[in-house]
Amino acid sequence: MAELDQELDPPPFFLCPISLQIMKDPVTVASGITYDRESIERWLFSDRHKTCPVTQVVLSSFDITPNHTIRRVIQAWCTINACKGIERIPTPKPPIDCKQVVRILADAKLSPFSQQNCLRRLRSIAAASESNKRCMEAAGAVEFLAGIVCNSTNVEFSLEDYAYLIDDQFANLGDEALSILYKLQISESGLKFLLANNGGIFVSTLTKILQNGTYGSRAYSVMLLTSMFEVADQIQILSLNTDFFIEIVQILKDQISKQASKSALKLLIGLCSSSRNRVKAVQAGAIPVLIDLLLDLDSSEKRSCEMILVTLDLLCRCADGRAEVLNHAAGIAVVSKKILRVSTLGSEKAVGILCSIARFSASESVVQEMMRLGVVTKLCFLLQVVGAGGKAKEKAKEILKLHGRTWRNSSCLPSSLRSSFPH
Repeated sequence: MAELDQELDPPPFFLCPISLQIMKDPVTVASGITYDRESIERWLFSDRHKTCPVTQVVLSSFDITPNHTIRRVIQAWCTINACKGIERIPTPKPPIDCKQVVRILADAKLSPFSQQNCLRRLRSIAAASESNKRCMEAAGAVEFLAGIVCNSTNVEFSLEDYAYLIDDQFANLGDEALSILYKLQISESGLKFLLANNGGIFVSTLTKILQNGTYGSRAYSVMLLTSMFEVADQIQILSLNTDFFIEIVQILKDQISKQASKSALKLLIGLCSSSRNRVKAVQAGAIPVLIDLLLDLDSSEKRSCEMILVTLDLLCRCADGRAEVLNHAAGIAVVSKKILRVSTLGSEKAVGILCSIARFSASESVVQEMMRLGVVTKLCFLLQVVGAGGKAKEKAKEILKLHGRTWRNSSCLPSSLRSSFPH
């Protein structure tokens, strides 16, 4: 559609209140306000809001009703202005209903060939709208897709039964089902179902995919696991073994994609709120991988730096984690380098890592190394910076108090900074 000049400005009710774009598929929500379907579905289902964007009233239901009157008025306006380059908005396709999805799932039966056709149709339906995704979940698509993923990973089939399949076509069914499953943006209840499915078999299946799958399937697996463990209970979180953490760390090491790496970091942060899981993550080799990533990252990559520092801060709350940081040739140096170079949160977590080491693992050689690497100078400078963050300053003071006698009169410390030492 051509850009609208002042002469073509439509009446205000043509515009979606969220996006201020001309509505293509006007729908009305429970509050009585009309929006464009794509915008309001993104607000409700992708962004998971529970209120009407305009009135901020909590919606009694998420039912969406097509506003045919507004749609016809908009289409008439487009027709009148066709000579000015305005294209008529086509009549939108109605959303799919649960019965249609149920029939599609039933048609799949047990044959990989029919499942291929089913997956193509499901992908197309899910891509059409957010309401289609909710409808698919309600019709049992989550259970169906999870079953295909598990079967393609765990079950061996004879070549005679599936001789018509080409190459790894059946294995590809699992990859396709996994990608659709992730893109469905499954509800909390659906995620909990996947976690509990047959005693955790789906989690085990995704762990196998992390180990042996394609880059694409591994990325979808870690992103789906991150969503699942956001709604997990403590028993499910603590039941994970070291092998699971080894595969998550390998995702970080392989750097499949930025999205997969951020999901892996987010998953580690969530799981390592437990002291038991911190030990498992350290045993899985997380510390050297995280430090190497921090070495390679530019400080301008703020979010990634923050997430790595948050993870390291958690892992340094156990003795094995602190020992691994100290064993890495660049451990203390790269952490201190990020102070005042990333963000307030980044500085707080970097100082927190150093504070854990200074408090619990500060041998004489470690204390001397912190001075030699410029850590003490950096902490003194931090105390003089306005707006550096109160929590970071408090932890910096604690470190300097702990070892002030050793550092205060060192020739490595500039005399201008000695007054910064807390008394």
